[in-house]
Amino acid sequence: MNRRQTLKTLSAATLGAPFASALAAEKFEIDYVLSSALYGDLPLAGVIPEVKKSGSIGLDIWGKGHATHREEMDEIGVDTVAEMLKKHDTALTVSTRYPLGCFGLQPEMPVLKKLGGKILVCGNGKGKEPSGDEAKQGVKKFLEKMKPHADAAAEHGLVIALENHSNQLITHPDAIRYFAEFNDHPALGLSFAPHHLHNHIDDIPVLIRELGNKNIPFIYFQEHGIGSKKHVEKEIELEQLPGRGTLDYTPIVQALRDIKFDGVAEIFMHPTPRGTPMLETAGAITDEVNKSRKYIGTCLAKTK
Repeated sequence: MNRRQTLKTLSAATLGAPFASALAAEKFEIDYVLSSALYGDLPLAGVIPEVKKSGSIGLDIWGKGHATHREEMDEIGVDTVAEMLKKHDTALTVSTRYPLGCFGLQPEMPVLKKLGGKILVCGNGKGKEPSGDEAKQGVKKFLEKMKPHADAAAEHGLVIALENHSNQLITHPDAIRYFAEFNDHPALGLSFAPHHLHNHIDDIPVLIRELGNKNIPFIYFQEHGIGSKKHVEKEIELEQLPGRGTLDYTPIVQALRDIKFDGVAEIFMHPTPRGTPMLETAGAITDEVNKSRKYIGTCLAKTK
């Protein structure tokens, strides 16, 4: 009998049914990772200390042209980065490697494994957002091509998370559903991006439930906004962050709770121009991340 079961048994015997029922209700929390892309070209030594300050369990490292940190890691060495992470009692949990493509991730796998990472994030190949039977056939063929890469990830103890990015194969809700139906590899899932489903908002919580926990190792908390692609006032650009825009995250986190999501979430936005810090200082960026995290917490408090 584990500790949780013991507490439930004791509560039933000593506190009565109402209290036992409350204790038996499963607690649900979301683990966060901090995206280095929010910090643009600020030095990695100034970003890593922000991980714990942001309430995150680890870092998601990005490279050019969204940040400079993956290239900086090559310059200073993996061992140096490992020391920096250890000094600040955190980890490099995710490596986002879009430039490598979904079929070019294998060189990154031993690097991420050495740093104790868990997830490789990338796109899913060029496409025109197919739907219907075109999406069905495309997803089937794609998953076959991904098998050796997913096998390699599994050998390294990693998971590949493919973003449902716009203008790619797995973008339309149909394609996402076919991914849920046909994917049977435990080392392959989606980095689920609600902001690329801004034309299908009502489908977002439905798709989360249909994918299930096994297919969502990673989720972005980002809202679609014009500030991701063109210069606008900073306050408008920041509307991509949860709690600043119009998207209600309560149905999203309710769906995550329903599937017992145990992956990681990332509060995210695209600064414009790409590769620049979201705000002037690392501390100011982290403060905004924490505001969004607090907002997600208020949404989570409404779920059951």
